[in-house]
Amino acid sequence: MDWRLGGRTVYRWRERLLAVAFISLGIGVLGAAAVETLVEASWAPVLANALMLLGMIVPIAWAFLRSRPAGLLRFRALDLLYAVALGVLLRVFSGWLDVVLGGAGAFPSYTSINGGLGSSWLLSDVLLPVAVAPVVEEFFFRAVLLVSLYTVLRRPLGGASAGVIAVVVSSAVFMLMHSLTGALTVSGVLGIGVLGVVCATLVMLTGRVWGAVLVHAVFNASWVVLALVGTALG
Repeated sequence: MDWRLGGRTVYRWRERLLAVAFISLGIGVLGAAAVETLVEASWAPVLANALMLLGMIVPIAWAFLRSRPAGLLRFRALDLLYAVALGVLLRVFSGWLDVVLGGAGAFPSYTSINGGLGSSWLLSDVLLPVAVAPVVEEFFFRAVLLVSLYTVLRRPLGGASAGVIAVVVSSAVFMLMHSLTGALTVSGVLGIGVLGVVCATLVMLTGRVWGAVLVHAVFNASWVVLALVGTALG
C-alpha cells in the first residue's frame, strides 16, 4: 500500500486536517512574534522557538492519532544517501546564491560572550536546529500539509497535478514561515525555499518522509559546522 494511491490510511487527512494545521501554525507564529517583541530576556528566543514548534506539533500529533498514511514512515538505507548528498549540495548552493546576490561569501559565525558561546548556545543553536526542527518541520510541512493537499486534490486533478501543487504550496508556506520568524537575507529566504522544494519533491517521489528529515538535518548541521569554523577564525 502507498498513501499516494489514496485509501483508508489517508481518508482523514483532508480538509479538516489542513484547517487545523494552518490555524495551529498561525497561532504558533503569532505567539513567537509576541514573545520576541515583548520579552527582553536571554531565554526569549528559546521560548519563541518552542511556541513555534508547538504550533506544528499539535496538528502532527492529531494527524497521526487519526491514521498513519501507508508507507510514509518507512525508512530505507537510501534515505541516508539522500541526506548526505542533497543536504551538502543544498548548503553549497545556498552559499553560492549568497555570493551571486551580493553577499561576501564569508563563513557565518556566532556572537561570542566573554570568549564563549553563551549558556543557551547548545540548546538554541545546535539541538533545536539540527535534532528537533528538522523532524517537526518535515513532519508538518512534508507530511501533514503535503499529504493532505495531495489527498484532497488527487481525484479532481489527477496525481501529477496534485503532486506539483502540493509541493509548491507546502514549500511556499515553509518559506513564508521562515521569512516571518527569522531575520533572513534574500538569499537566505530563497535557499530555504529551494530546501523546501527539494524535500517536498523527495517525499512525493519516494513516498517516505525520513529522507526529507535527514536532508534538512544535514543542511542545518552543515551551517553549524561552518559557523563554528567562522567563529574560531574570528
